[in-house]
Amino acid sequence: MQLFINNNGTIVSASEPVVTARNRSFRYGDALFESIRFTNSKPQFLKEHLQRLYTGMKVLKMQIDGLYSESFFENAILELAQINSITTDGRIRLTVYRNDGGLYTPDNNSVSFLIEIIPLEAKGYILNQKGFTVDLFNDFKKQQNALSSIKSANSIIYVLAGIYKSQQQLDDCIILNDQSHIIESISSNIFAVKNGVLYTPPIADGCVDGVMRKKIIEIAQANRIAVYEISVMQNVLLGADELFFTNAINGIRWVVAYKQKRYFNNTSKKLIEKLNELVIS
Repeated sequence: MQLFINNNGTIVSASEPVVTARNRSFRYGDALFESIRFTNSKPQFLKEHLQRLYTGMKVLKMQIDGLYSESFFENAILELAQINSITTDGRIRLTVYRNDGGLYTPDNNSVSFLIEIIPLEAKGYILNQKGFTVDLFNDFKKQQNALSSIKSANSIIYVLAGIYKSQQQLDDCIILNDQSHIIESISSNIFAVKNGVLYTPPIADGCVDGVMRKKIIEIAQANRIAVYEISVMQNVLLGADELFFTNAINGIRWVVAYKQKRYFNNTSKKLIEKLNELVIS
């Protein structure tokens, strides 16, 4: 299946090169990206994704033009989905990068964008049948600062955690901050459940400000499930009844095993049902 991408407003084949060796995303990781779920023939939670993107652009001192509106990106995504014959579900990656010029110091702060969309087999959000087996990634800790919560292309800690995951034959692994608090997994936010109450690390602890994280908190509160955003110590995981991860593409992924601990998935099942109801509506 031949796929196409939108490179700064021009539709080109996904197999064609679109950046040069001077591209600042390639050279310095000088870029931001959003992974967005395409379901029900539309990009889900696009407004929230763009709000995070614009926040990240401000942090990175990138120029924000009137061109980058919600309607502009929605129309561009819908056009690309149609070109790629994706009518049901897909995975969108929207990348914004600072334009060529300069070394560490850029010549200017103008930006370009790249939109990709690939098909997904699953229709809507489906809970994993087999629970994840996870452990801690201790080789490197994530710092707590204004860069921690944005989706930067400078993602080496997640790359190394992914290599560790593969080496240890895990389904995912848990990232720690520089105080050794639990903050997230390789590509997801994390929730622990104890006695029907949700606990998740606050953004201030260094986790990515996840769009799905926000949606799950909203859904839980709307269904009278208490949610506490507090620092999560490692011993909390061993005392939890359930543990699950959230991201924009998969929705929820439940964990069955962390070290010697085994978990249930009752809350995960309830929340993903409510999530799909939200998407359908």
